[in-house]
Amino acid sequence: MDEQALLGLNPNADARYRQRAMVYFEQLKESQDAWEVCAEALAKGIYNDDHVKFFCFQVLEHQIKYRHDGLSGPQQQLIRETLMKWLQCQLMNSQPEKPFIRNKAAQVFALTFVMEYLTLWPKFFFDILSLVGLNPHGVDVYLRTLMAIDAEVVDRDTLHSPEDTRRNTLIKDTMREQCIPNLVESWFQILQAYQQSQPEITCQCLEVVGSYVSWIDLNLIANDRFVNLLLSQMSVEELREEACDCLFEIVNKGMDPVDKTKLVESLCQVLQSAGFFNVDQEEDVDFLAKFSRLVNGMGQSLVLSWTKLVKAGNVKAASDTLQALEGKVPLLLQLLVHTDDDISANIVAFCYDYLHVLKQLPQLTDQQKANIEAIMLAVMKKLTYDDEYNFDNEGEDEAMFVEYRKQLKMLLDRLAQVSPDLLLEAVRRVFNNTMQTWQTATFMEVEVAVRLVYMLGEALPASHGAHFTGDATKASVLQEMMRTLVSCGVSGYQHTSVSLEFFETVVRYEKFFMVEPHHIPLVLMAFLDQRGLRHSSPKVRSRVAYLFSRFVKTLHKHMNAFIEDILRQIQDLLELAPPENGFPALLTSDDQLFMFETAGILIVHGDSSAERKQGLMRSLLGPLMEAFSLLLDKLSRETEELRQAALGDCLSHAVGFASRTSKAFSNKQTVKQCGCTQVYRDCLQTFLPALGCPVQRGPLRSSVRSFLHRMIICLEEEVLPFVPAASEHMLKDCEAKDLQEFIPLISQITAKFKGQVSPFLQQVFMPLVVAIFEILGRPAEENDQTAALEKQMLRRSYFTFIQTIASSGMNEVMANQGAENIEKVLFTIIQGAVDFPDPIAQKTCFIVLSRLVELWGGKDGMVGFPDFVYKHIVPACFLAPLKPTFDLTDAQTILTLAECALTLKMIYIKRGPEFIQFLQQDYLPSLQVAPEITQELCQVLQQPDVKVFKNYIKAFFQRAKL
Repeated sequence: MDEQALLGLNPNADARYRQRAMVYFEQLKESQDAWEVCAEALAKGIYNDDHVKFFCFQVLEHQIKYRHDGLSGPQQQLIRETLMKWLQCQLMNSQPEKPFIRNKAAQVFALTFVMEYLTLWPKFFFDILSLVGLNPHGVDVYLRTLMAIDAEVVDRDTLHSPEDTRRNTLIKDTMREQCIPNLVESWFQILQAYQQSQPEITCQCLEVVGSYVSWIDLNLIANDRFVNLLLSQMSVEELREEACDCLFEIVNKGMDPVDKTKLVESLCQVLQSAGFFNVDQEEDVDFLAKFSRLVNGMGQSLVLSWTKLVKAGNVKAASDTLQALEGKVPLLLQLLVHTDDDISANIVAFCYDYLHVLKQLPQLTDQQKANIEAIMLAVMKKLTYDDEYNFDNEGEDEAMFVEYRKQLKMLLDRLAQVSPDLLLEAVRRVFNNTMQTWQTATFMEVEVAVRLVYMLGEALPASHGAHFTGDATKASVLQEMMRTLVSCGVSGYQHTSVSLEFFETVVRYEKFFMVEPHHIPLVLMAFLDQRGLRHSSPKVRSRVAYLFSRFVKTLHKHMNAFIEDILRQIQDLLELAPPENGFPALLTSDDQLFMFETAGILIVHGDSSAERKQGLMRSLLGPLMEAFSLLLDKLSRETEELRQAALGDCLSHAVGFASRTSKAFSNKQTVKQCGCTQVYRDCLQTFLPALGCPVQRGPLRSSVRSFLHRMIICLEEEVLPFVPAASEHMLKDCEAKDLQEFIPLISQITAKFKGQVSPFLQQVFMPLVVAIFEILGRPAEENDQTAALEKQMLRRSYFTFIQTIASSGMNEVMANQGAENIEKVLFTIIQGAVDFPDPIAQKTCFIVLSRLVELWGGKDGMVGFPDFVYKHIVPACFLAPLKPTFDLTDAQTILTLAECALTLKMIYIKRGPEFIQFLQQDYLPSLQVAPEITQELCQVLQQPDVKVFKNYIKAFFQRAKL
């Protein structure tokens, strides 16, 4: 071997040697026989360096995995002999190889097994077992090989080709017939021989049993001899976790429901008599987590057996299984309520399934009701935060607890389905007791008491949050709890978790305040002071800003008396924070969006006159406009990039805030009716100059464009005078993304104002088309996915824009562009329909073509257009579906084909027999379509039912593509 290259295998070798090692590795892999030196090195133990040994196995692995079929018989024999000689060396070594070498060797053994077991090496296991006997080094490699075989042949997480799957099934069938009983016997001997002296090997063997039990005959394992051995290992500290996992796999194996119940019961009896059910006396939480998983598996198996037996009508066996199930509930409760959340989480699925069983029973016994109540109390207890939870810096542990809480919430929801009255009563009891002493209670107790009330909202659902109508008992209990919540003073509890839970609950049950509106002032005060929007925690302030907007949206009708007072109190929270003041603002800009929306709702929906509303809206937006003008002036003079970005952000926020206030308007309360038209016109006047700003163009254009979208909806035709200048700015020096975002604005104006904007559209149409195709024509690097996607999206936007114009009945916009320009545009649509493999764009193009045929294709249509129909549109309808990229199995493409069919139908409607004659005599013969097929197509095309033609066209192209 190349000794110089081998030096490069050491991770610490310099780059030159490492490079040489890589080249040498490739040479050995690709050579017909050079790899044999590696085989020799392994068989004779020539090298002591671990990296070289690993390297030799890698070379061997490559030969087996990728070149096995090309090896000669003697070469295949050499591989088998090499592996067995290497294994023999292991038996004689005083020290085992490093684990990474043993794992790689096991992988190579497993690959050889997969390739040769069915043909060349049927005695694979017998050869290995007879060689290793009970030698610990040999047994270790044997067990690792079994796990590697499991990974190659059985592991369901590995994706296999159909061919590999068939081969793997055959391997398993052959193993069941020929060697599994011997393998199981070897496992028994290993477990028995090594349980005292070699815990590591014993654990490996238990893992093998657990992996293989799912597909071998269970009777080989689930017998007294084997199970007693496993149970005895449950008492050995180093083995019991692995033994637990092994028993879990045995219990999980699919089998007859009556047999499964018997198996679980016999296991439980032994475990119980050995003291394993005394959970509170066990201190090892890692073992208990495994044990909890085992009990969960046993419980779920019993539930599954019960379900099958009930379905089969086997009343006696179902009753026995239910009894067995009930017998596990005390153990379930001990594990569910355990202080360690992992142990508790592992049993949740069994608990959930048990409740599902109870839900299906016609009547509950007293014991079952007591079980439900005990589960309920356990869930309430486990929902409680512990002392270590870090609210200021939530890490992995906190995230795990949040996930665990979600599982408990599922249990609570299921409890509500089984026994809603019991749950309501239990929550009421806990809540009332805690609220009586909240001042002296820990934050965990207070938080969970409020949280339970919050969770009832989903556990006992009501349509559209109408919890306070309908079921009188539920309504009165919830009403009583809400009354207590808002009046007992708990909103002042000094802990973020309690503050958040208070506001979340108030907003979840906002309909309560419609029933008892006299509590609104109390809650408003909590929202507005240091308990809410001015809380010391940014997390609370941020969430409260959002919740406050929801609260006001629902209840603004009840707030008329407080509107101006609220606006006064939140005035400082509505200030635009300039980037240079250095003080951290109370709210982030995202939070401020909610505040502006809230202010807008209060102003627009108040009872005051239009004049007063205009005054309030001006005092809300006036300061924004002033700040905007000053900052824009600053930005145009600023040279430092970071400051430019900060100013650009601030300006964008200002536009966003103004935009957000307009969400308060509706069809019932328009801008005009509220007297606010001039205020928003002034905003437009203030913001539009930003479109001409040479720096921070992206964010500024984006925010002003969004504002224009809103104003088109809110200001109606009042916005039109601003559109030409805005468009001119936005078409200057633009990129693909700018245009792609500008087109929807023009489309929105077109669809909304139609004829009113026709002169403007006629003026802007060709400059827009030219700008689009200038960008689409720019060269881009072949592998630049982003540029390709941007172009695709721009092309789609362009076709959608043409579609908007065509479908808005404004054909004069295109018709008045002059013959040459019209032809250019038409060709872009034909090209879009045929040349680009993008079914979404193609579908739009066919919709446009169909519409243009409808507008211009008749006897009194545009001069020269019928000629264009025959020369270009008809061929497009046939050439597009015939393209190899036109995938007739794709749903989106089928929609495109339907539009293509509708286009042909529209040509027939407009041109009649002349079109049929063109197809029969000119076009279809040019495509070499058989006369009888041509005849057939023309007949179907003339039928009134378009659906028949759509189906025919699909079949026509499917045949044509065969």
